[in-house]
Amino acid sequence: MRQLSLPVASLPLPVQQWKQQALAWAEAGHQVVAYYEPNDIPYRHGAFQNLLGVRRKAQDLILSWSALQENLVLPRPCPLMGYLTYDLKNGLEKLHSQHPDYLGFPELTFFAPETWITFSAESITISSTVEEPEAVAQAILATSFTGSFSQSPIQTQARVAKEDYLQTVEQLRQHILEGDVYEVNYCQEFYAEEVRLSPLPLFWKLNQASPTPFAGFLKLEDRYLLCASPERFLKKEGNVLISQPIKGTIRRGNTPQEDEHQRQLLASSEKEQAENMMIVDLVRNDLNRVASTGTVQVEELFGLYGFRYVWQMISTVTGQVPDSVSPVEVLKATFPMGSMTGAPKIRALELIEQYEQTKRGLYSGSLGYFLPNGDFDFNVVIRSLQYNAQSGYLSFEVGSAITYDSDPEQEYQECLLKAEAINQVLQNLPR
Repeated sequence: MRQLSLPVASLPLPVQQWKQQALAWAEAGHQVVAYYEPNDIPYRHGAFQNLLGVRRKAQDLILSWSALQENLVLPRPCPLMGYLTYDLKNGLEKLHSQHPDYLGFPELTFFAPETWITFSAESITISSTVEEPEAVAQAILATSFTGSFSQSPIQTQARVAKEDYLQTVEQLRQHILEGDVYEVNYCQEFYAEEVRLSPLPLFWKLNQASPTPFAGFLKLEDRYLLCASPERFLKKEGNVLISQPIKGTIRRGNTPQEDEHQRQLLASSEKEQAENMMIVDLVRNDLNRVASTGTVQVEELFGLYGFRYVWQMISTVTGQVPDSVSPVEVLKATFPMGSMTGAPKIRALELIEQYEQTKRGLYSGSLGYFLPNGDFDFNVVIRSLQYNAQSGYLSFEVGSAITYDSDPEQEYQECLLKAEAINQVLQNLPR
């Protein structure tokens, strides 16, 4: 392995432009790309590390839990980068899915990058097993990045009509009344067909419109994920596991006074607190399956975090994992995340399958990485676009937690609020 460290102060152009050119270099010449963007957002237990990894060809990929386990044996010279899709649930529990899949992501994909770049406040480190880092740096400097689009504004359509959505929420409330489940995360898809676009400028446009601590860009041949996620699924730091589920959303105010009023409304909402508490209990239960006895605790309950468009209610649950429990065992015990399923989890998963109409794909799955020292960090894929460049299919999903106290119209409006940032970007593409 060869390595080069470049002081940020010595770069011949602004670091943000260097990053954009680095990702343009990666996307243009490689079939597999993973990029993780923290947007310099302070976050409890830290945001994503700022990483970029590439492989020239989609070969030697890790496509199963067993292969992932084999590749996580320490010591390891490089990180592993990749994702988990929502439908891994079918192999983890006795579940199935008959819904159509318009995107085509393999259920699980990780890769060992041939070249990877680590960004910090002081330096940029280029590591490679296949080429000289100095040549990579020169190639990045020679790569131009354009933020322009050839695609006219994109109008998405809802997979589910509003009337059908409202009826489904009522049906889920009936399931709750009958004791089948306490809470279900019900999602709906917005999509467009025969779309031809450049994913990279769209990612940066989305990231600019809605900067978040767990953003990312993924390319797997002709399939793309453009992710602006505010939510962490699970982090391992040393022997500490950290999960930070989001449940509770309200629009930001237009003035400081209105914004504070909105924040207080969310803080005092018994409904939002009840939704959040149900998922906190579920996360505690999941972590207790792998953590040392007595170590799982709620570090923060009902924390309020402000993002560009919304206030979010976020709780933090931690636990200590013994060395005898592997990272794969931890992920399998806790996936899919409770904030995107419901409680109890298995029955919620069954109802999601019954009432939703398409496979979620990477939505409500997870994008993340394993570091060489054994630590890992994974987000929750929400506020994200999935795109199949071969078919031209573009998709994003939004959802909300349905409880017995849910008002169907309010749940629908919450979905539209969550979709707002993405739709504004798609409908205002610069020419």
